Amino acid sequence: MKFYLFSHFFSRFSLEFYLFFAGCILFVIAVIMLATKKYFKTETSEKLFENVYSWVATGWTVLIIASFIMFFFVQAFKIPSGSMRNTLLEGDRLFVNKLIYGFKIPFTSEGRRYTPFRNVSRGDIVVFQCPPEALTISEREKGITKDFIKRCVAVAGDKVEIKDKELFVNDVCIRDPRAVFNDSTVRQSFDLFASNKDYQEYWEKGRFTSIPAVRDNFGPVIVPKGHYMMMGDNRDFSFDSRFWGPLPDKYVKGKALLLYWRRII
Repeated sequence: MKFYLFSHFFSRFSLEFYLFFAGCILFVIAVIMLATKKYFKTETSEKLFENVYSWVATGWTVLIIASFIMFFFVQAFKIPSGSMRNTLLEGDRLFVNKLIYGFKIPFTSEGRRYTPFRNVSRGDIVVFQCPPEALTISEREKGITKDFIKRCVAVAGDKVEIKDKELFVNDVCIRDPRAVFNDSTVRQSFDLFASNKDYQEYWEKGRFTSIPAVRDNFGPVIVPKGHYMMMGDNRDFSFDSRFWGPLPDKYVKGKALLLYWRRII
């Protein structure tokens, strides 16, 4: 039970937090070492002290600088699934530009981003923390967080509809050459709602996760203020905004910047 509580607490933090935390620990050790340096009086002990202190001092500096770079600027990301095939493959590694959409104040919960160079736009490949609706009940209970990568297909105020796999944004058919369809089956639409308002509310609450028909026939819905519609390029095998709802801006982490390692098929 104690181990579960311990792991649950630390699972809430990101890699940059751990790097910063480790750097602070090494900094404290370095300070303690300097305070006790006078007790190392022999030539051998002084040499050993200098060697160890050099490693510790370098370590805390590198870790804290790395944590700031990862938090504010660029972070490495590994593609976790096949939802972006063939644009990105499972196991591909890329750098994420975390500064372009603005930076977040550390240790704040509201998720606001400041001084963005630009806003998320249609067509951007975005890395984001998946919303709670995209997690299983077990994952939510354990406090697990995941990062997703999808393409933004619509922004706040856009009308989105899918008819027999074809995407329409503001009543214009969007035939994106990067989108692939590997399942010839077309899941038929359904009519379970008394009005479009009910449909909209149901979608915004992320309640389509157990309704597979929305994959091929969806909407129409309006992307709410402060949200985005995210979809994978591998349209038939992507768990995205069609199912778990619009993505709140506060979950956005950054924009795909550079693919630096390609998985060999």
